[in-house]
Amino acid sequence: MEQGCPCCNDSKVKFFTNRQEYDYFSCKRCESIFISPDILEKIDNGYSVMTYDEGYWKTELASSFERSYGVALARMSEVFYYARSQINRFIDIGTGPGYFLDAIHKLLPDKAHIFYGIEKFPPSDLENRTKHENYFIGDMDVFKTEKFDAGMCIEVIEHITPNMLKSLLSNLALISNENAVYLFNTGMPDYVVNEDNEYLDPHKRGHIVSYSLKAINILASQFGFKTHSIRGKTWAFILEFKPNHKTSVEMVDRIWTAVPENLQTLTDKNMGSVLRLLGMETSRAYY
Repeated sequence: MEQGCPCCNDSKVKFFTNRQEYDYFSCKRCESIFISPDILEKIDNGYSVMTYDEGYWKTELASSFERSYGVALARMSEVFYYARSQINRFIDIGTGPGYFLDAIHKLLPDKAHIFYGIEKFPPSDLENRTKHENYFIGDMDVFKTEKFDAGMCIEVIEHITPNMLKSLLSNLALISNENAVYLFNTGMPDYVVNEDNEYLDPHKRGHIVSYSLKAINILASQFGFKTHSIRGKTWAFILEFKPNHKTSVEMVDRIWTAVPENLQTLTDKNMGSVLRLLGMETSRAYY
């Protein structure tokens, strides 16, 4: 292979595996794993390694519903503990049909207005989408003057090329307040190698890149983001936009000094403190 790493441009790449007739390579410098750069270039120009047909959406809608009422709530609650500023707007990037917003409306009805979701390629059937007023379709520039204090991006970036990720990060920087905290849920190389050998899956799941923390730092730092690992989690990391606070502890240790207003957001008069407890416990679960 003549091309270098698409994340860090290093020339020291080697064959990693073949999945469904597609070759994947790994980079010695940044440790990312990626489908052949030739294919990545084609994808940037409109090619797709998988078919998003009716069968895909039938499966994905069910998975999205399950994720929205489970994992997404845990990741969201976790972010409220990590943030060093009060969260007045929270965004779910790549929210799919937007079921997460429906879950929030049920569990935090008085706070639902601060949660937003955006999806570039939503299901075509309107009946399969949320009716929440904060559900947006398109790129993040649709928000124009609004800025966010926190958010999450669950099972998205493994589907996109480094060029697409840079575009996402560039747009995210434009709508972020200083100290904004974003959790990205994605299988990183340690996870692929040691926990899920089938994660790289071009045809069924569309997973084309496993980004390492080193690669994310290279790609994100140019837009003002600081990259943080999360102890014990090989499938999640944090990006913090232009942090100006003096907190130096590891991300998981921030939970002991969480912003009181953020913890109050997780508390509802009818649901009580269930999401507040979920955020605490899911932060500690992988020590």
